[in-house]
Amino acid sequence: MIKINLLSEGKRAVRKAKRPALSLEGKNVGQWLLAAGALIGLLAFFLFWWMLRGELQQKQDEIQRAEAEVKRLESVIKEVEDYKQKKAELERKIGIINDLKANQRGPVRVMDYVSRALPELLWLDRMKMTASTIEIEGRAFNTNAVANFIENLDKVPEFEEPTLRDTTVQAGGVYKFVINFSYSFAPPAAPTTAAGAEGAPAGAPAAAAQTSG
Repeated sequence: MIKINLLSEGKRAVRKAKRPALSLEGKNVGQWLLAAGALIGLLAFFLFWWMLRGELQQKQDEIQRAEAEVKRLESVIKEVEDYKQKKAELERKIGIINDLKANQRGPVRVMDYVSRALPELLWLDRMKMTASTIEIEGRAFNTNAVANFIENLDKVPEFEEPTLRDTTVQAGGVYKFVINFSYSFAPPAAPTTAAGAEGAPAGAPAAAAQTSG
């Protein structure tokens, strides 16, 4: 009769069945750890990408603001350039006007001084004026009138000493003369001594020349 020990066979079966279960549990833990690590890596990558995306968006916003500021400054710069051009053109026109006024003021002052210097019994026929010289042609009934005219011209501070270049006697006892002299409307030097002030010609329109300049 054959006897079979079922209890010992059952224990062996149980041991054999338990060993694979232990090895499966170890494999499952490793897989779970690997999956968890991959998930953490994905989360970290996503977080890093999100931060980079936010910085990129911030930089793009800054670039857009800078471009808008550049466009605004371009319009401002254009306005400034236009203002500079208009200012330069205005200054040029003002300079031309001032030059014209100065050129007009010179002949007017010369005519005023010459007319004040005219004595009786003398009149002018022609006056030629350049940038620095004046030539006067006229006639008088006597030589004293010519001498008085030259003396009066010599009293004007802006005129240098006149020179009688020519004088001729015409029909009827009329004397024709030619006088020339240089002139300058530069402001005269102020007198430094009392003697210099006393030596100034009486009745000369120096004050009028200074104020009108």
